[in-house]
Amino acid sequence: MTQTLHLFLILAGMLSFDATAQWAWIDHDGHKVFSDRAPSPSVPEKNIFKRPGQTLPLGAQELATNNGSAEPAVKASAPAQTGAGKLPSAGVDKELAERLKKAAQAQALQSKAEEDRISQLKADNCQRAKLAQNKLNSGVRLSQVNGQGKREVMDKAARAEEAKHIQSIMDSDCQ
Repeated sequence: MTQTLHLFLILAGMLSFDATAQWAWIDHDGHKVFSDRAPSPSVPEKNIFKRPGQTLPLGAQELATNNGSAEPAVKASAPAQTGAGKLPSAGVDKELAERLKKAAQAQALQSKAEEDRISQLKADNCQRAKLAQNKLNSGVRLSQVNGQGKREVMDKAARAEEAKHIQSIMDSDCQ
């Protein structure tokens, strides 16, 4: 029981490590602000001296803990930001903007292709309906296959029902 209690206390103590502030900046009054949320857009880039996942170099940590200005802290941390560890600018990430642009273009092409396919299907349905209406209006005896697979000659009621069905297809697809 005591081992379980000790293990629980150790785990509870380790959970508090995630609660540390990830952002640090100097506000417009010159006060240091530590938060787990990003500063407002009104805070200039030069006043932000710590970001999530960024560790401060030793000189920058000392300057950040002193009551000095934020500019020396930024200058001291600038050499640490090289290559892949470079921080994104405050504006829109260029890679993200490019991916979003490509995704929007791909979606536009896909929707255009779908519209073209639907319009082609409607044109085909319209053509078939016109042919069926011409055949129905020709006066030639027409037959249908019933549920049992036997051929039946269409009477006036069946012709009228088929004419209504063909007309509804033409109304929806022939525009």
